[in-house]
Amino acid sequence: MCKLWRNQYKKRSFTLFESSTPSSSSSTNPTKMIALISIFFVSFLTPEVSAVIGGDLNCTTYNGTFFVWTPAAVGCNNVISDSSCAILYPTTDALGLPAAGNNAGRPLACYTTATATPAAIVPDMKTAALASCPKTCGFCCNTDAYNCKNVDFPRLNCATITRSQCDSVTWRTIIAADCPSACGFCGQGGCVDAVTNCGNDLSICQNVGLQSFVNQYCQKTCGRCPSTTTSGYGGITGGTCSSYIADSSSSCSAWASNGFCTNNFYTYAQRRARCATTCRLC
Repeated sequence: MCKLWRNQYKKRSFTLFESSTPSSSSSTNPTKMIALISIFFVSFLTPEVSAVIGGDLNCTTYNGTFFVWTPAAVGCNNVISDSSCAILYPTTDALGLPAAGNNAGRPLACYTTATATPAAIVPDMKTAALASCPKTCGFCCNTDAYNCKNVDFPRLNCATITRSQCDSVTWRTIIAADCPSACGFCGQGGCVDAVTNCGNDLSICQNVGLQSFVNQYCQKTCGRCPSTTTSGYGGITGGTCSSYIADSSSSCSAWASNGFCTNNFYTYAQRRARCATTCRLC
């Protein structure tokens, strides 16, 4: 009796197993069908998160593969708090907010009323973002401090200047003269402090023992920027003599228009040796 029961049990179990095993001629398994439908709806309803800068390409550069943010895109500070900007301009990009060198998508609310890309640029939305959260939105290069023309023949590549160079005592004054838009030096007349903390203690401007230091490193804060006037020959007055030695270079006119005559990167002797007449250097 027990043997007969065991045989029937095995047969039923085998039959059930066979009925649950798909064959080439059987219909699709209902369980698998439900799984496929679930995957379809999840993929359809889940918003796409991709690191691609679309829509407004201001403050970006093409690196040969895709557009990435320039250092000037995020070099400024937000007008309101960063936390408030994060609420006003949220991002769903896996890379987060725009940063120098990455290709995180600009938050849509920074430039459009649309909820997905491609999206038309809405000027009012961009204006509002510039006025409140330019760094969060990657619009720093459009602010007044970053929006000006660099010289035609800079001594370094303006497009590759980094934030650390903007703060470097070695590079700040050169960048201010040649590539002001790279570091937010527009409107400074080419004159900035060579060090970034001069304003922490204004008493140094009157300290007798620190005059050599402030004259070289704190010109902007302490009001020591060189004053220049354009001469009738398009040069820069640099003395009171009535005659000058001849220019030794045929490029002096172009150099002068780029700030050569008053640029402290070159010594007075070097400027005079090359362009004494154009720069009016005695």
